[in-house]
Formats: sequence, structure tokens, C-alpha cells
Amino acid sequence: MFDAIRQYSVPLVLALVLHGLAGMALYANWNPTDREKRIIEPPRAVQSSLIVLEPEPAPARTPPAQPKPQPKPEPAQPKPDPAAEQAKREAEAKREAEAKRQAEAQRDAERRAAEERARQEAEARHQRLDELARSAFEEALESEASELAASEAAQAEAVAQSYRRGIYEAVVANWSRPPSARNRMEAELLVELVPTGDVVSVTVIESSGNAAFDRSAEAAVRKARNFEVPKDPDIFEAHFRRFTLLFRPEDLLR
Repeated sequence: MFDAIRQYSVPLVLALVLHGLAGMALYANWNPTDREKRIIEPPRAVQSSLIVLEPEPAPARTPPAQPKPQPKPEPAQPKPDPAAEQAKREAEAKREAEAKRQAEAQRDAERRAAEERARQEAEARHQRLDELARSAFEEALESEASELAASEAAQAEAVAQSYRRGIYEAVVANWSRPPSARNRMEAELLVELVPTGDVVSVTVIESSGNAAFDRSAEAAVRKARNFEVPKDPDIFEAHFRRFTLLFRPEDLLR
């Protein structure tokens, strides 16, 4: 209802104003002295026009503005407690000190492990060098011993050969060649002696094929009875305790 009144209020006011102006114009032309004349005179026509005002379109209704959300008040920050802050700093310092201690302990352990590895490697190298030196020394000793043994054996063989030659000459001096002996006959005898050089036994181990030749060779050894032998017991045992003697007529010709 109020909206309708508000819509027609402007046209109504304008109509009232126009009627008021028309009344004022009529009143201004009113004269009582010449009332009669005026009555006789034809009335003046007042032309008026009705102005119809279209109602203004109602403004679009806008939804009421929503109130802006008020920001939530931030909770009041508690005031720092000096004792708590001090305890926090102390705890942080303690953690840092513990972390530093653990890092140093780790570095010490790694350093000790590295030193131990280096020590073990050095010991292994020294042991290897000692083994090589000992092996080389043993090889050198073996080589020297072998060379020495070979030299001694060569010397002993040379000594034994000189005594064999003496025995051979003694047998030749005591051998009588039988008439049936021929060149290229040979008999091999096994002779056994004692350290004094005395003959213990004589045995034909390979016959010449001629019994007289074999017996003459054996008799020549027995007739010598004693041979000069080396005083070194090792040489005697190695070469003259038991030895073989080979008779060949072409070598024993006188």
C-alpha cells in the first residue's frame, strides 16, 4: 500500500499545484464593480490539460547487503616464561653437546679403525717380507748346500777315483792271464772291504763266458788281500765298502 501511495504522490501533487494556479488566476481576474459586466461578458475559457505521469518503475530490489564477516580475534599469545625459555635453551645446548660428542666419538672410532687396518697391513707386509727373506735365505742355503754337497761329492768322487786307480793297479800287478783269455772278454766282480782295506769277499756277478778268465780275475783280487782306502769314513762307506770291478783283457795286457 505504501508503495502505491509513493508511486502516485508525485502526480497528485502536480495536479494540486495546477488547480491551485488555476484558482489564483480566476481570483486575480475577479472585479466586484463590474460584476454585472462580467456576468454579461462571455466567460473566458480556461484551457487545462491533464498531465498523466507514468509511475516511475520501482527500483530493482537488491538483497540486503550481507554484513562483512568479522575477523576472528587471534588468541592472545601467552607471555613467555623466562624459566621455560631458559630450560628450553639448556635442553637445546645439551642436545647440541650430545650430538657433537657422538660425532667426535664416531670420528675417533673411524680413526682407530683406520689405524688398526694400517697396522695390520704393515704387519702383514712385514710378515710377508720376513717369509720372503726366510724363503730366499732357505733357498740360498739349500742352493749353497746343494752346491757344497755337489762340490764335496765331486771332491769325494775324485778322491775315490784315485783310490780305485790304486786298487786297479794292485789287481793288475797280481793277475795272471790264462791262455784262453781273449780281447774283449770282461768279467764284473763285486768286492767287499773293511775300513782297514782288507778284502772280505770277492764274487763274480757277471761272467765273461770263460771260467778260467773269471777265476783268474777273482784270484788277482784275493791275492792283493789288502788295498789302500781313504781314511774318511764317509768316502769309504760310499765308495769302498762294496764296489764293482770290471776286468777287460785289452786293458789288463802287460
